[in-house]
Amino acid sequence: MISATRTRSTVDGMQFQTTCFACGSDNPHGLQLKFRIDPVGTATASLVLGSEWEGLRGIVHGGIVTTLLDEAMAKAVAAIGCKTMTAELRVRFRQYAETGERLQVRGWVVSRKARLIETEATLVAADGSERTHAWAVFLVSKTRGKERQSQ
Repeated sequence: MISATRTRSTVDGMQFQTTCFACGSDNPHGLQLKFRIDPVGTATASLVLGSEWEGLRGIVHGGIVTTLLDEAMAKAVAAIGCKTMTAELRVRFRQYAETGERLQVRGWVVSRKARLIETEATLVAADGSERTHAWAVFLVSKTRGKERQSQ
């Protein structure tokens, strides 16, 4: 069982829960993604997924693919210093991702309008072919202190 500690790991100066299903280093049942953040805030991770992540034999489960894309976009949003939650997510599957193949997931911020941040992400194979594309809107959290002050 995974401990419910508040331990955090750091990725390019940003802190995250080490028990996170997608990127947590202390979650033995998770994906343990290792993201890099480039100077413009694009989040990228390379990975190879085994058969434990498949739906149909040899094909990565669509829910896992969606998780990869959501996490890449969340990391890109975190890179601009915002605490958010995914408010809306749309995924277009172009080709299936095979287990055992080298993949790269990349997420970036497209725009920000008040408390809404629009993002995109792609999952591509080693040959450069896009497997999946996603679009999401993240909602910037209100801080509890500000909520109390306005009441």
